[in-house]
Amino acid sequence: MPVPTLHPQPPIHAPAPLDRPLGGILIVICAGFVFGISDATAKYLTPTIPVIEIAWMRWLGFLAIVSPIIAYSRGEILRSRRPVLQTARAFCLLFSSLLFILGLSALPLASATTLNFVSPMLVTALSIPLLGEQVGLRRWAAIGVGLVGVLIVVRPGTGTFGPAALFPMLSAASWAMGVVLTRKLAGIDRAWTAMCYAAIVGFAALSVAVAPVFVVPTWREAGLGMLVAIAATAGQYLTVLAFQRAPASLLAPFSYVQLIWSTFFGYLIFGNLPDHWTWAGATVIIGSGLYTAHRERVRLKQERASRGSGRA
Repeated sequence: MPVPTLHPQPPIHAPAPLDRPLGGILIVICAGFVFGISDATAKYLTPTIPVIEIAWMRWLGFLAIVSPIIAYSRGEILRSRRPVLQTARAFCLLFSSLLFILGLSALPLASATTLNFVSPMLVTALSIPLLGEQVGLRRWAAIGVGLVGVLIVVRPGTGTFGPAALFPMLSAASWAMGVVLTRKLAGIDRAWTAMCYAAIVGFAALSVAVAPVFVVPTWREAGLGMLVAIAATAGQYLTVLAFQRAPASLLAPFSYVQLIWSTFFGYLIFGNLPDHWTWAGATVIIGSGLYTAHRERVRLKQERASRGSGRA
């Protein structure tokens, strides 16, 4: 299961774990802090800069970061054996980012972050039709419990529910689809090929979409836009480093520390604190996610044991 941070680029493949669990835990906590900075800055910009333009600035910075790699490889890094899947994956990540920023524009930072944490459960559900994976009754039950947590947070039928609550959940669904496509591409293309595709496709699509609504930013707004890009890309890189040092099932509990960072930045910058319903829903969602991670670890152990007995 991927670490359920908000917008990391999941690696197509990574080196074998280096068995440094403490290092992986510390890195994933730092990644949550960096993602919190990116999300809080994006929310801060939404009153004066169109959401599409904020996403465009983020992808502009992302493209600037990967451009030296493309130039150094003389474009060879862009050769893909499944370019259609790479393009689809890039659009999934783009929509995930755009929808989440839309949610941030209308929701408290901690609430949007909480609702976005349903992505691991959606990955499990999508893995059945798209990857042919078998999901047992206990993991389905965990998914159902997680959805109950979502209902606690949004409370449909009350005055607290609004259409904006759908954006983080749609963002999580788009992200989950991107993760499933990443799994389908595992071992086919290099990780940097996926990163470069995501940067180019996302920037090109947003450049077309932003033109009608583009607002010339002030120097301060431009600087904050670059901060969004740098922090988001740094968070992605830190997440990859964490995966290289510890298994995702071990890192999952610590990735939820991001909710604490989001609460901290939400209070520090916007004066928002989650209400008791949000905390209750977050507890249910996180518990469901942790159980899903546990069942994923059990499944992987069973698969390894089965392969080992088959070779015996």
